[in-house]
Amino acid sequence: MSETSSNSIDPPLIDLPIETADSGFYSGFSKMVTVPSKIIVAALIVWAIVFPTHANDTLKIANENIIREFSGWYVYLVAFLMLVALILAIIPQTGSLRLGSAGEKPEFSRFSWFSMLFGAGIGIGMLTYATGEPMSHFQNNPDIIRGMIEPVSQEAVRPAYVYTFLHWGFNAWATYALVGLAVGYVSYRRGLPLTIRSSLAPLFGKAMSGTAGHIVDIVAVVATILGVAVTMSLGVEQFVAGLHRIGMGDWLLKAEGSASNPAIVIALILLVGASTLSALSGVGKGIKWLSNLNMGLSFLLLAIFLIFGSGLLGIELLFTGMYDYIRTLPQLVLTLWSADGTAAGDALAQWQLDWSVFYWAWWIAFAPFVGMFIARVSRGRTIREYMFGVVLVPSVMCFIWMAIVGGTAIDLELSGAAEGTILAAGISDQLYATLSVLFSPDIAMILSGLVVILLMTYLITSADSAILIVNTINGAGEDAADQASERRHHIVFWGAAIALVVGSMLILGGIDAIRVTMIIGALPFSFVVALMAISIGKAVLFDLIRKSQDVPTTAEAIEAIAENQPA
Repeated sequence: MSETSSNSIDPPLIDLPIETADSGFYSGFSKMVTVPSKIIVAALIVWAIVFPTHANDTLKIANENIIREFSGWYVYLVAFLMLVALILAIIPQTGSLRLGSAGEKPEFSRFSWFSMLFGAGIGIGMLTYATGEPMSHFQNNPDIIRGMIEPVSQEAVRPAYVYTFLHWGFNAWATYALVGLAVGYVSYRRGLPLTIRSSLAPLFGKAMSGTAGHIVDIVAVVATILGVAVTMSLGVEQFVAGLHRIGMGDWLLKAEGSASNPAIVIALILLVGASTLSALSGVGKGIKWLSNLNMGLSFLLLAIFLIFGSGLLGIELLFTGMYDYIRTLPQLVLTLWSADGTAAGDALAQWQLDWSVFYWAWWIAFAPFVGMFIARVSRGRTIREYMFGVVLVPSVMCFIWMAIVGGTAIDLELSGAAEGTILAAGISDQLYATLSVLFSPDIAMILSGLVVILLMTYLITSADSAILIVNTINGAGEDAADQASERRHHIVFWGAAIALVVGSMLILGGIDAIRVTMIIGALPFSFVVALMAISIGKAVLFDLIRKSQDVPTTAEAIEAIAENQPA
């Protein structure tokens, strides 16, 4: 049917042209996105390497100003994203809408889908923070700061898990889910390019074909590189610590326990080199195979902690932690502490900046990468399945990991078996320290080797995925995995760029320098994410109205009607 006067709403936009080069080095790429993105990232690398002192000082000043002025923006934005995700998930009418045409089947099995979601989204950070975060909140959290409980006590355990689950639960995955849904919904249903700018087409229409769209995609590319740099830096530090644990030499670590400069360089050459080779094979081969391997090794390690660690305590912490988390979630996500000149007030504000605000910025910076990747592997799924799969399943998996692995570390300290060795270890070394207390030296070395292998596969998967997603955005939504052989030079460039960003920042100022850079880079994209949440809400609402008025909602249906064929 065609649009008539009886219809109050038009069919959706199904054409968003993005100009790309026809030939030459940038054939198939949008020069207006690719070239500025490369210049910005290259300038950051050169600045950090050639002017390290100036870069370090400037980043610190910028970070202090951004944190002070925009901490409330990050807190309330993430709360808003969670609310939008909840609304989309619970409205019955939205659940049957599909990321694709009617009856389209998913490309990947549920196991492979979950594996890729988990590996690309949070795998590396989970290995670092599964022990590190519960242990940190066990020593200091808002309840301890306010004098309600004593640090490193039995009473400190439950609050430690409330804040751990807060940072690794629905907040993170709702952010990823909304970005992925906003991109995938309009791309697969309306035939728009698989890129960030398309997600804003329901709000701004064809204006996203021009300069505004270029800026959105550039911001997404830069945020992706900086977001994955944080994850890579954590993984590299823990990878090097693991190599030291399995006897690869004292030269790997500095005196204070962080990775040495030669170790950082060698680790990045090995890991990013392997990820670049994996990216050349495409998402259907390299990432899928590595993600399935990651999931298998992760379950093996988790089973070891469940059986030989404090499994019963871990299960108890899982359920009590989830109960406390869900019960206090509305209050926690809306709480904003401000420095008020008192010792407790200033400490609470600083704690929130160091933990919650850092995490919200990290998830937002990571969102274009993870969201695009989730969209790439979720075609054919309904919104209901998508939301449950992307928000609930990975969140619960994180909760299980944190409860069982972190619970074992806490139990070893409370019982006196660890004698403070886990608490004294750096965050990158705490998982290995827990294994050393739990097992004999030989068994601990073998299991530390397993962690090193798991870290290596997670690192390769994350960098691999980021490279492909960046090239997909630069390529105006064309699947970079399917054209890997034609884009080898661009894959190599972004692999080298990730390595140089991570290496230069780690050597410049350690993980703190990476964190600062990421928080700054996340700010522009945070405004894009807010618009994406509004845009996907409008897209879904209008499609429900179209369905009620018998107006076509997919590109295939619109084209079929235009050709006088049955939809």
